[in-house]
Amino acid sequence: MRIRSLSLLFAVLLSLPVASQTKHPFTFEDMMALKRVGEPVPSPDGKWVLFAAVDVDLKANTKTPHVWVVPIAGGKEQAIISDQDADRPRWARDGKRFAFVSTKENGSQIWTADFDGATGTVTEKHRLTSIATEASGELWSPDGKNILFTSDVYPECDGTPAAEADCNAKKLDEAKNSKVKALIFTHLMYRHWNAYKGGKRTHILVMAAPSIAEPGEGTGTRHGLGAVIAARDLTPGDYDAPPFSLGGQDDYAFSSDGQEICYSSNHDPVEAISTNKDLFTVPVNFPADASSAQVLAATKNITADNKAADETPLYSPDGKYIAYRAQARPGDESDRWRLMLYDRKKGERSTLTSDFPDLWVGSFTWSPDSMFVFFAAEWYGDSVIWRVGLQDTRPVGVVDGFYDDPSFAGAASLVVTQMSVENPSEIFLATKDLFQLNCIALHAKHSNCSEPDQLTHVNEIALSQVSMSPLESFWFPGANNDDVEGFLVKPPNFDPGRKYPVKFLIHGGPEGAWGHDWSYRWNPELFAANGYVVIMINFHGSTGYGQKFVDAINGDWGGAPFEDLMKGLDYAEEHYPFIDKTRECALGASYGGYMANWILGHTDRFKCIVSHDGMFNSESAWGTTEELWFNEWEFKGTPYTNREMYRKWSPHLSATNFKTPTLVIHSQLDYRLDVSEGLQLFTTLQRQGVPSKMLYFPDEGHWILKPQNSQLWYKTVNEWVDQWVGK
Repeated sequence: MRIRSLSLLFAVLLSLPVASQTKHPFTFEDMMALKRVGEPVPSPDGKWVLFAAVDVDLKANTKTPHVWVVPIAGGKEQAIISDQDADRPRWARDGKRFAFVSTKENGSQIWTADFDGATGTVTEKHRLTSIATEASGELWSPDGKNILFTSDVYPECDGTPAAEADCNAKKLDEAKNSKVKALIFTHLMYRHWNAYKGGKRTHILVMAAPSIAEPGEGTGTRHGLGAVIAARDLTPGDYDAPPFSLGGQDDYAFSSDGQEICYSSNHDPVEAISTNKDLFTVPVNFPADASSAQVLAATKNITADNKAADETPLYSPDGKYIAYRAQARPGDESDRWRLMLYDRKKGERSTLTSDFPDLWVGSFTWSPDSMFVFFAAEWYGDSVIWRVGLQDTRPVGVVDGFYDDPSFAGAASLVVTQMSVENPSEIFLATKDLFQLNCIALHAKHSNCSEPDQLTHVNEIALSQVSMSPLESFWFPGANNDDVEGFLVKPPNFDPGRKYPVKFLIHGGPEGAWGHDWSYRWNPELFAANGYVVIMINFHGSTGYGQKFVDAINGDWGGAPFEDLMKGLDYAEEHYPFIDKTRECALGASYGGYMANWILGHTDRFKCIVSHDGMFNSESAWGTTEELWFNEWEFKGTPYTNREMYRKWSPHLSATNFKTPTLVIHSQLDYRLDVSEGLQLFTTLQRQGVPSKMLYFPDEGHWILKPQNSQLWYKTVNEWVDQWVGK
């Protein structure tokens, strides 16, 4: 009996998770093995949640999304579309089907899947579109009759749906087969972020939803669909509708009865200097032979008098209102995002978050009874879920932590994503007292918030094998004697009796922030893993601390933020005896790259510097960027109207002070900060005799996204720091 008992014990031990003492420091390969979970999409009956999760194949240098499902009641998540790429699942009203985006055939197209609610599986898949200009961003109308999608089309292809489809196909074919690849520009914003659009605009198209497929029909064009040329362009004209976005909530939505859409678009004559996106409404159903002129005649601008940004419309379930986000200052992309309410019957607008001026509203959702809006907003390094009522417009916190993507599953269950510095996104379910809790008040910290339950665990096994350290917060008096927050991550297997070198990370934006969130591009845990203490400061200009704190950086790029960074590092050196202040390296990207360049000319305290996609010459950066409104707001004019400001804060004018060994990183397709900024910096360093190296990516933009490029990035950065700081 004793031998049998020992055998059983041994078997049980083998089945347990890897013990903590066998964990290894986090590696780049560990990070690439993690699945990247997207936003949750609850089913109409509240029983299931769809989501996309991206798999990274480092060897193949690919990222492939697949559709997963998890039961709301609890249970194991499972991939239900894994034999092809599948992204952005969106339910049909009946819950028996969902749409998704796939590039399996004819580029990016909209597909549909038949869903078995009893087993949580997909039984059939069908390609819905075959449009020459490709399709993405799909939504199924609440009445189940239509599906809209976005496509990059030629705005001059104007007329009936059939004529537009033929025109777009012909122009695409001509461009593909032409031996001449030259482009002619007649206005600014001729390129954006990482691409030249070649005269095309993003538009919203709508088409009839497919009928239920015949049994055994299989993959292919859906039965009863009809020709794809039936897709109607609802946003004709030489405008992007929706505008370019780096992610987040959709800039368009169906009305609750499915008869109308609301979308955001910038119609100002010079987009490059304007943040003025307005909200437009347009009916969905038009006669088959209706022209673009008839569509435009039926389109209504509902926010014309606000010359700043209006975006992310969402109709209330009862159809009475449209909630949306808005800014008040034209030209300022970092003005506070307010939650607004448009009364469709009265045509009147009001602010739902006027009583809480420090909140930047992020993604949001309506409660099923149309009485409340739940939204995410940054708050002192976190992203809290807040509730605001139509009657009582003072927001209250209900879920504390780093949460996003709220969506209701049933009457009282809120599905959200949650992340931390130690964990990438997973899906959680909050059910406790969502309509009664008030756990966060203005300038007061958190207590008694709802504690969501974790629904998905797609990365649990992989993360159980690695050692990470929690994020630690500290506060210190910064510029103007204001309270400034910093963060610290210790290396794995930390020994308080040792001295550790420092990687001093500087965030971008500049209106961004470090916090309790996960990153694949600048991951504090990965930077700490090879024996470093990581320090990060939320300097003046950072978000989550009120609009006054954000605004403090305008016209003061190298002033208060630089002071905060130096004082924050001074504080850490004084209060953490394990920091070796003789071995520190500063690293930053975007604004962080600018600040790395500024540091080059204003202090010699660092042993090395890493400058990624940073502004070096403020005047040339203005002339080569696409979003001119950013530079003109931050530097209060153009180099011709306020040259003193541009030159005051331009790092290149301190080049004679450069001494610190510097790694320069820049990419050819970065149109926010042109590659010439990195080339100028590297040339200057070389001519000044400063030890320097440049890592150049011909196939990346502002961010390094391709897996093997990312691998080279981390390897080059860490080797540079090791070379000059020493482990």
